[in-house]
Amino acid sequence: MSEQKPQRQQRQGHGGPWGGMGMPVQKAKDFKGTVKRLSRYLLPQKYLLLVVILAAIISTVFQIVGPKILGMATTKLFEGLILKVKGVPGASVDFDGIFRILLTLGILYVISSLFNYIQQFIMAGMAQKIVFTLRQEVEAKLARLPLRFFDSRSHGEILSRAVNDIDNISTTLQQSLTQLITSAVTLIGIVVMMLLISPLLSLVVVLTFPLSMVVTTIVAKRSQRYFGGQQKALGDLNGHVEEMYNGHKIVKAFGLERRSIDEFNVLNEELYSHGWKAQFVSGIIMPLMNLIGNLGYVFVSVIGGIQVMHNAISIGDVQAFIQYARQFTQPITQLANIANIIQSTIASAERVFELLDEQEEVPEASPAKVIEFPRGSVTFEHVDFRYKEDTPLIEDMNIDVRPGQTIAIVGPTGAGKTTLVNLLMRFYELNGGRITVDGTDITELKRGDLRRMFGMVLQDTWLFNGTIRENIAYGRENATEEEIIQAAKAAHADHFIRTLPDGYDTIINQEGSNLSQGQKQLLTIARAILANPTILILDEATSSVDTRTEILIQRAMQELMKGRTSFVIAHRLSTIRDADLILVMNHGRIIEQGTHEGLLAKGGFYADLYNSQFTGSTLQKKAI
Repeated sequence: MSEQKPQRQQRQGHGGPWGGMGMPVQKAKDFKGTVKRLSRYLLPQKYLLLVVILAAIISTVFQIVGPKILGMATTKLFEGLILKVKGVPGASVDFDGIFRILLTLGILYVISSLFNYIQQFIMAGMAQKIVFTLRQEVEAKLARLPLRFFDSRSHGEILSRAVNDIDNISTTLQQSLTQLITSAVTLIGIVVMMLLISPLLSLVVVLTFPLSMVVTTIVAKRSQRYFGGQQKALGDLNGHVEEMYNGHKIVKAFGLERRSIDEFNVLNEELYSHGWKAQFVSGIIMPLMNLIGNLGYVFVSVIGGIQVMHNAISIGDVQAFIQYARQFTQPITQLANIANIIQSTIASAERVFELLDEQEEVPEASPAKVIEFPRGSVTFEHVDFRYKEDTPLIEDMNIDVRPGQTIAIVGPTGAGKTTLVNLLMRFYELNGGRITVDGTDITELKRGDLRRMFGMVLQDTWLFNGTIRENIAYGRENATEEEIIQAAKAAHADHFIRTLPDGYDTIINQEGSNLSQGQKQLLTIARAILANPTILILDEATSSVDTRTEILIQRAMQELMKGRTSFVIAHRLSTIRDADLILVMNHGRIIEQGTHEGLLAKGGFYADLYNSQFTGSTLQKKAI
């Protein structure tokens, strides 16, 4: 079984109860350069961004002055009660004044909420426009990238950049950017308000802050080690579970269920050990912070009470100061978390920009030539090709194919058979020589015009999520219902399609699990038949069907191939006996070529290859 263990992806910076202090953060290689490039997407909306910043500042300022105004109401209430306690004639609580203060406070909070709504509404639109543009650029870029790019990277990595990384950017622009502004304004505003109320009390709060940071740093370092172990153990456990469930038939066949369970228990125990330590250690941060914070509140209350007794400060200001002191660490924590999120987001943006900067296909010729009535002649002239600069694959290949000929390409795995076809369709660029179709160099044609001359049926079937009718019609735009059905009949797919509950309207799910592999192959053949191409490419087109169906398809193919140039890549040599020309490839070279009978008579590589496919079956018959 595979030893590759999939790692579960998590958004960085959210691994623990205090903002994921123990989790490692993905960092960009060129932070400043990526920020500068990402900011270009904001420039077209700079005036809206300015409105967002102003709205965020106004909303936050109104929130900040709230405790101070509420303290004024408390002071009025306290002063009225004190006067009554002292027995001052006519003393009473100024409820009208308190009501006016509370009304003012309510209006401020409503205005603050309104500006908060405005900034969130505008920022959401801005973020989505930026991400919309990025997605368009990525999609257009993927369409312009050569096949070499996709062959050298996993589909998961490409999808991660095109989907996950862009979503990460979207979330940060929409939420974290405005939170960064509000947190910064809140921190500055709280510090200003505390200093205005009492510099002495502010000093008490400031002195407790370094203590909380020291405690947090000590605990975070320890929890980071445990979180790293937790992630590794989680990846190992997920990898084991995936392997066991994917290969459960093999596990049962060899009777290794007990071994699988024992291995799972070991991995699960390791995950438990790291997990509870990580959660426990990171979980004590908040209680310790609360303890230090409460000590600060005690000092603030005692010193504030003394100042109230000496009329150095009002009781309402003490109340307001306690509220500010409680809010003091919140924006600092938010800014620390946002810094981690921004680091991760810039790393995501860098990955997206790396994709956008990938080398594209060689530009098409301008003006491009057009083959009005293609006949199907193909010529390889001294073609050289290599995937790696220092490793030649195809060297000095020369082929001359006349219109209507059937060319079979055979050879062992890795001989270069599929590469030859990829070069013909210009999925790869040549390192030397040239390929012509009807005498025209394929580099002088538009790629779309060139590829429309070809019809491909590959060993790996590709069907999209849609009806059977839509999948067949993918071969030609504006195909009629009658043409679709005729193509299905020619591919011997019509019968099984009509046996399905919804016939041609049957929906093929994403995995194609509601069809057998052979049925899916028949649909791809029907699609190629409908395309009515000048040149056919068949790459083991019948490898996934049973013998009886294969015979039917071969007959249909023979009709389809009449009058068309056909390239047939085959491993079962019995299927290409009637080919006009057989090219035998090995290590990127054509080592033999000729007809089936002529190559057998030579007794060379092809003859050995052909005879080896029938030796096993002959021995089996003799044994029986």
